[in-house]
Amino acid sequence: MTQDHKTKPVVVWITGASQGIGEALALAMAKQGMTVLASARNHEHLANLVDKSKNLEGDIIAYSLDITDQSAVNATASKMMKNHGRIDQAILNAGTYIPIPAESFNSHDVRQQVELNIMGTSYCIEALLPDMIQRGQGLIAINASLAGYRGLPKAAGYGATKAALINMVESLHSELSDHGIHFKVINPGFVKTPLTDKNTFPMPFLIEADKAAQLIINQLNSHCFEIRFPWPFALLMRLIRCLPYSLYFSLIKRMK
Repeated sequence: MTQDHKTKPVVVWITGASQGIGEALALAMAKQGMTVLASARNHEHLANLVDKSKNLEGDIIAYSLDITDQSAVNATASKMMKNHGRIDQAILNAGTYIPIPAESFNSHDVRQQVELNIMGTSYCIEALLPDMIQRGQGLIAINASLAGYRGLPKAAGYGATKAALINMVESLHSELSDHGIHFKVINPGFVKTPLTDKNTFPMPFLIEADKAAQLIINQLNSHCFEIRFPWPFALLMRLIRCLPYSLYFSLIKRMK
């Protein structure tokens, strides 16, 4: 959505905005003149983000928030809408990745990812929908992952949560698109962030967070449902998604 100086600025809520893709999105959208409501758990990082935006056309307003706390999500969303009148767009980007090798599979690490990636995102959707439905308009984009296409080594928890998010967005989009509420799923490949900096394995087609943010913004108001990138890796994962199990497992064993 481009910014028209004769209209009110677009109000966008970005979760997980203190680093990585979320930070890059916040700065890029504020540069376009939008009012960015940036939420994250790290108050210091949010303060640094606001400082970086001082000379931009739009504004970044920080809201310290742990999205795994449903009461805090409800209170923060209500405060945002009271302060700014509405939330036009939301990019639910907050999430975490904990590698889980099969030999040390544990439910604690699975639960931690479920609580943030799935439930935290669900709390935000629940807080947003009533006002958007009443107004008959709104856009919610959810950051999932190409890892949600099929099960990958060491991603039994992470991949499962991202697959769940893809399924969730498909379901919500099918029900609410006729009511003016548009859902999009964002499926990135490898993006250089503090999370991927911890990886010790090769990351093909790795891109910078700034580039990922621009790719998202370029497609956010298009008619496409899925935003996926980078295209070579996205194409590869789509092909893998279509393989029969015999070929898929044979290929995956070579990736380990």
